[in-house]
Amino acid sequence: MNTMRIAEREQELPFFVMNSLLALAGKPGVVSLGPGEPDGSPPPAVIRAAKQALDRRETHYTPPQGRPDLLAALARKLKRENRIDADPEDVIVTNGSSEGILLTLLCAVDPGEGVLLPDPGFLSYRPLVEMLSGMPLSFVLREEQGFRYTTEALEQAIVPEKTRALILNTPSNPTGTVLSRADLEEIAGFAVEHDLLIIADEAYEKFTYGTVHVSIGSLNGMAERVVTLFSFSKSHAMPGFRLGYATGPREMIAAMTKLHLFTTLTSSSISQAAALAALRETDTVTRAVQEYGRRRDLVVRRLGEMGLPCVEPRGAFYAFPSIRRFGRSSLDVAKQLLAAKVAVVPGTEFGRQGEGYIRISYATARPLIERGMDRIERAIRSL
Repeated sequence: MNTMRIAEREQELPFFVMNSLLALAGKPGVVSLGPGEPDGSPPPAVIRAAKQALDRRETHYTPPQGRPDLLAALARKLKRENRIDADPEDVIVTNGSSEGILLTLLCAVDPGEGVLLPDPGFLSYRPLVEMLSGMPLSFVLREEQGFRYTTEALEQAIVPEKTRALILNTPSNPTGTVLSRADLEEIAGFAVEHDLLIIADEAYEKFTYGTVHVSIGSLNGMAERVVTLFSFSKSHAMPGFRLGYATGPREMIAAMTKLHLFTTLTSSSISQAAALAALRETDTVTRAVQEYGRRRDLVVRRLGEMGLPCVEPRGAFYAFPSIRRFGRSSLDVAKQLLAAKVAVVPGTEFGRQGEGYIRISYATARPLIERGMDRIERAIRSL
């Protein structure tokens, strides 16, 4: 008997090429337009707060739900910025928004129950549902509809009486789509009709260009039907701090806190101290978003000049251009571009509907973006 047998749960998870591509992207001379993390550093006040917490020897466990002062600050932020009427008891601090999604699914979805997932959509959604023996139900996001969620697509994917939840991601990774209030009201109506929990991933809430982000949890009647997840990784360039938070119905937050005891127990005490400082850094975030907006304009303009169709990203920091006219797979095109020393992510990393697209991240310095786009332009001539 092989004592090192790997469980079927792991073996049945999909294989992603992103890790190997990004490892190659780290080679000298390669311009990487692949990573989904800010290229900048956290604001100086955040670094100071982390150092001061270390100097004060704040290296012990915090309460599983989070530091009380941070929970209070987050509740104020949610009311002020997201129009979500949350009290500290309605918030939990997590190890990144990914853990928040996992805790929500653990509390909400039993084995065999369905979860509606966008396709193309963030690559972790389907594996997380499959890990919990749930039923992933992909619904199609179409380029000609701006990669928006539609009730028609949701109706085609739902399994009546067996579907428990819907994952909503706006602003979107990988498409950059930002759903309007009208879109969200339509989705809210669908969720009420089918008695669904909405798991709203709003990690890119700060990154919008020429539009306004609306939290679906702020809509009338949705407070008891939505768990909303946020992250400090993107907004404050803090991915290494691994800190996020979630808000939702109090009984759901209590259940997630209970499960937190058996996953990671609590979030980093140092990261929570840094997060308190980050919540005060509104001007820094505003300037960063303005810079990302300029980078977005650069990428969209260059793609247009190359004849690569691209739905204009209104949020996050990704472009998702079509490469269908080359008649080659997304992975083949990504490999060809990597040979030209520019790294992108094949669209198939984000679902079947991602075939025919590549994801370009503009979370890097403008000179590097210019260089990378030059290389893409030269490479596509051979395609």
